[in-house]
Amino acid sequence: MKILQTPTFNKQVKKLHKNQKSDLDEAVECVVNNPVIGDQKKGDLAGVLVYKFKMVGQLTLLAYQFDDNANQLTLLVLGSHENFYRDLKK
Repeated sequence: MKILQTPTFNKQVKKLHKNQKSDLDEAVECVVNNPVIGDQKKGDLAGVLVYKFKMVGQLTLLAYQFDDNANQLTLLVLGSHENFYRDLKK
């Protein structure tokens, strides 16, 4: 499976500490193993899935898109719930 990252996602990952990155790696691995594990969004965010997981005890959301035909996973945004969906719409 091909995994792509948006520039926004890359910026957010660069700000993380090592222990946070290990939690993120586990979450990405869960998504890769089961791409439909996230909640499917509707309306403006149709086609986007959001996976919720704990990063160092704090709830974190990971937005991604999965293209089954191309077997491609695109990691869009990472962050806490505060302003997450507003930022995702941009």
